[in-house]
Amino acid sequence: MQNQKLTLYVGMDFVSVFAMSAFVALTEKRLAFDIQKVDLKSKEQQRPEYQRLSLTARVPTLVHDGFSLSESSAIAEYLDEMFSAPEYPRVLPGNVRDRARARQLQAWLRSDLMPIRSERPADMFYFKSAPNPLSKEARAAADKLFRIATTLLESGSEHLFGEWCIADTDLTLMLNRLVMNGDDVPERLASYTRQQWQRPSVQRWVQQDRSGLALGAKP
Repeated sequence: MQNQKLTLYVGMDFVSVFAMSAFVALTEKRLAFDIQKVDLKSKEQQRPEYQRLSLTARVPTLVHDGFSLSESSAIAEYLDEMFSAPEYPRVLPGNVRDRARARQLQAWLRSDLMPIRSERPADMFYFKSAPNPLSKEARAAADKLFRIATTLLESGSEHLFGEWCIADTDLTLMLNRLVMNGDDVPERLASYTRQQWQRPSVQRWVQQDRSGLALGAKP
């Protein structure tokens, strides 16, 4: 493939966990890409020019040689299929059943656990902790999260499916809402989360410049 120009559109505050997932996938694939910032506070994503670019008018949106794609899990799949040569490491498992399980986990993390999202917003990764204890609903969601994560993580395993995949980052992003706030998390899961958070591709996103930004709660 001769022309591989890639541009990732993200919120200018670098807070969205979904944008982070796409950023990590691109980084892990060892692909060069540009970043374009979208001012979500001023609703730039609702302007006609962005709606023409992004089918769902959301971030992240990836543009590759005139083709645009939003939704981070779809972006990860696209990258693996489009850049499948050996020099581009996979971001989803190679085994078909592990890959299906990873996609199942990604879909579930994006569609459930709303009490955790609400009470432990993603901006706390960078700016502040949530002072209030978890509600009854959020504790129930956390228990569900812990059960599923423990089931998927084999004893002593550093990753979900033997080797790192993007589902590890997505699971870490949900668990870390609780770990970084000091909520009670089983040590096995807390240790996994802290280790995954130090992955270079993750830290490259964490270390983006957010100085001077006044943020509200982000999901």
